[in-house]
Amino acid sequence: MLREIDQFYLHQNDPVRSCLIALRNYILTFNDQFTETWKYKMPCYCYKGKHFCYLWIDKKTREPYVLLVEGRQIDHPDLEAGDRSRMKILRIKPNEDLPVETLNTIFEQLVRLV
Repeated sequence: MLREIDQFYLHQNDPVRSCLIALRNYILTFNDQFTETWKYKMPCYCYKGKHFCYLWIDKKTREPYVLLVEGRQIDHPDLEAGDRSRMKILRIKPNEDLPVETLNTIFEQLVRLV
């Protein structure tokens, strides 16, 4: 029987599924202290036991994004705050390569804060 988190990925259509799986792999290999869990019916990634980010899909555009829990603590031109008081999102284009340099920059800044 598949876990809910695995079902989440498998129930997505390509190219979103492939993009989300690539993000999952990126996060879990970014640092060996990242762990994966299922919170609020979405994939959640923790760093040193603290919620770090979530993966989700925008309801309007149907494109994935990374929801960064402490995103407000850093300034990066690709991050969007919207109405969120604590979090920011990084939109990901599913038909393009992952923005690895951008992800590295953002993750490195946030990891230093934890």
